[in-house]
Amino acid sequence: MSLPTEKVQELKQIIHNHLSQMNVHSRIKECVDESFRGDDLESGALDEAGLLNALKERGIVDDVMNTLKFEGLARERRRPEGRKRAEAIEEIPTRVGVDPTKRYLYLQILGGKAFLEHLQDPEPMRGKVTSTFTLHVHFKGQRFKSRPVPCACEPDISEGFLLELQKDGGKMADTATLLSLSDSIHLVLIKTDPSGDTTLIASHFLAWRDILLSSNGRLSCSVEINGVGAEAKVPMGILEVKFEIIPRFSQILTKDVISAQVKLEHSRIAERERLFLVYAKQWWREFLQIRASHSNRLVKIFAQDECGTNRPVCSFVCPLRAGRLLDSPRQAARFVSLLGYEHSPSVGGGKVEMWSSLHAFLCKGKGDCEDHAVLLCSLLLGFGLNAFVCVGTKAKGAAHTWVMTISPEGEVTFWESLTAHRYAHRPVNPDDPPALKQSRPEHPYKTVGCVFNHQSFYANSQPADAVDICLFELYNETRWKSMSEEAIRSVCGPKLLPRGPVFPPLYPPSVDSALVSNDMEYELRSLVTDHRRDLGLTTAWDDELSYILTPALAAYELEHCTGVSAGNEEFQQAIRRAIPDGHTFKGFPIQFVHRNARRAFATCLRSPVCEEIICCRGDHVRLAVRVRVFTYPESACAVWIMFAVRYRWIL
Repeated sequence: MSLPTEKVQELKQIIHNHLSQMNVHSRIKECVDESFRGDDLESGALDEAGLLNALKERGIVDDVMNTLKFEGLARERRRPEGRKRAEAIEEIPTRVGVDPTKRYLYLQILGGKAFLEHLQDPEPMRGKVTSTFTLHVHFKGQRFKSRPVPCACEPDISEGFLLELQKDGGKMADTATLLSLSDSIHLVLIKTDPSGDTTLIASHFLAWRDILLSSNGRLSCSVEINGVGAEAKVPMGILEVKFEIIPRFSQILTKDVISAQVKLEHSRIAERERLFLVYAKQWWREFLQIRASHSNRLVKIFAQDECGTNRPVCSFVCPLRAGRLLDSPRQAARFVSLLGYEHSPSVGGGKVEMWSSLHAFLCKGKGDCEDHAVLLCSLLLGFGLNAFVCVGTKAKGAAHTWVMTISPEGEVTFWESLTAHRYAHRPVNPDDPPALKQSRPEHPYKTVGCVFNHQSFYANSQPADAVDICLFELYNETRWKSMSEEAIRSVCGPKLLPRGPVFPPLYPPSVDSALVSNDMEYELRSLVTDHRRDLGLTTAWDDELSYILTPALAAYELEHCTGVSAGNEEFQQAIRRAIPDGHTFKGFPIQFVHRNARRAFATCLRSPVCEEIICCRGDHVRLAVRVRVFTYPESACAVWIMFAVRYRWIL
């Protein structure tokens, strides 16, 4: 792929300016004068190869290459020859295409230290699976992650990330332009235990603009990162960080200029947050004056994120487009439901409310109901639906969060983000006579206190907050008290200066579904064989029957994605043809969101139906098992497993 003529000329100019700054031309002239005599020049003995060798001997070529390449490449070139070839291959950095018309920030993590919780961890042994650290990076819509390294007091996190500073085209950004970029680098540290379970260790927003002070375009520093939730003020460890601007600046800024810019941004943020807090307090007083019982309703204006920062709940939601990774709102609901569910952990038990930022939620792959609801609402907004997050209660008065969409005709649909179930809301009129038969609601929700999205917030001001009798006429001021959209835009709007955090894009799946399906199936066969051997039973597998189970698993996943049941008739026909006369067939399908075959097998044995199949005794017993893994963004997986058996029925 060739560059346009104007880009080629611009690139030549950049190289020329770079060589001029290094005074390369005069150094080459001195090398020629010292290495070659006048008669050599006159006789034509000076050729390109000879000149290049002379420049290499004097180190001029190395100096130029060191300034044009990353330091990681320079270290690779100077690596001792005695190392093993395999180790050398691992150290070769990934080559990245660089646009010569843009500026980049090369972020290097040189290691960690003072992770005191892992002070007593033993040294990892070769071949033994240990808990690992993975560092995730997000900056201006760009996402990266490091290779997993064993957890330790001084983890060997050594990675480099090339971050693009200007996403749009045009002239290369100068120091003044970069000074106005208020985006921080979001670092998320995830711990993964040997079973594959993840834990959010730290979430840190890293400031980078001090690099604009450096005359050589490089800056090294130590960054202390804190914990999350209740430990948001407790240091977890220190990361050694190095920044490098590519290409370097011809002019640098002074510390006073950068300090003044940062101070101005902080004052703007503090002022708009103060004004919104004053407005929210006045709005809340007015809401309580409507009815005294409103103080008991779940009206949540602010929520605390993993860093311990109180933020307006509207700032957690943003229309999110999944590109070509998701094709429909129902598929988006299925994807969100496959992300793990966990209560926010706390020291000493109990539940601590923590609304994770979207990047942290996607990195750890699990979260509370609020995290699921916020992500699903953002995806539905991206698909063009009128979606809101609902805050209320479900059975037994437990606080819960779910999603609601309202059609242009006013039809209300509830979306349960933890299960992908959809419920049509049909309100009950409390004034109807008791003799009139009332339909029981299908949804599990009891009360609703407020609904919101990225630009609206409504509190339920109806006489009762029961969902069954609630009318979701949000623009009816007698039923719902709304916040000023202008006030919400002042803290959550897309055109804020300085800007708020940019929402991260979704990662495509990195799991090979066919390979994982085969591996899990073979492992489950081995587990079943061993289990039956312990019971004194032999095991015979029916490969044909195992393959016939595939359409059933595909149909189950299709039904969960679309709500449409298809393919069952053909599956029943195939089973009837595969089972001989006088034989009995039994099957047990089950779905998981993890890929651990041993955990899945232990769960299946707890089901009486599945245990009866696996431990079947009789004549001509033939077992079958089929695994089908369906992949989604962020490597979320729906793992369908079906155990089956056929045997001769004897009176």
